[in-house]
Amino acid sequence: MPRIKIDLPESFTFSTEIPIYIGHINYGHHLDNAQLISLISEARVRYFRSLGYSELDVEGVGIVVADVAAQYRSEAFHGETLIADMTADDFNKYGCDLVWRLSDKASGREVARGKHGIIFFDYTARKAAAVPPAFVAKAQRA
Repeated sequence: MPRIKIDLPESFTFSTEIPIYIGHINYGHHLDNAQLISLISEARVRYFRSLGYSELDVEGVGIVVADVAAQYRSEAFHGETLIADMTADDFNKYGCDLVWRLSDKASGREVARGKHGIIFFDYTARKAAAVPPAFVAKAQRA
């Protein structure tokens, strides 16, 4: 099976700091892979908040995560602070990719990179919704 390879954009439009707590650590004494997804989920919530949205209200529609891909680059440990960089990319009719990178704040060491494919979703009608143009405009100038 070929390994996942994720190409990063030249720049990111959003960045936030996330500390690694003891609950994020597994029996190998490093960041647990399930907790990595949890940390990126926190970064995603902060990203939407920075644009004035919540995940349930982006110009009147919500989002759902359609797929996730991650590429691990190095270990991360309790007490480190990670920098989560994120940007929206590869827009289509119903969604886009949220491309991200996690790096250790102190050393700059890349911990992981990945992307979440999201679709916009009308929770009342229970169906996919078109990407709101105002979101595209905000995401591209952020």
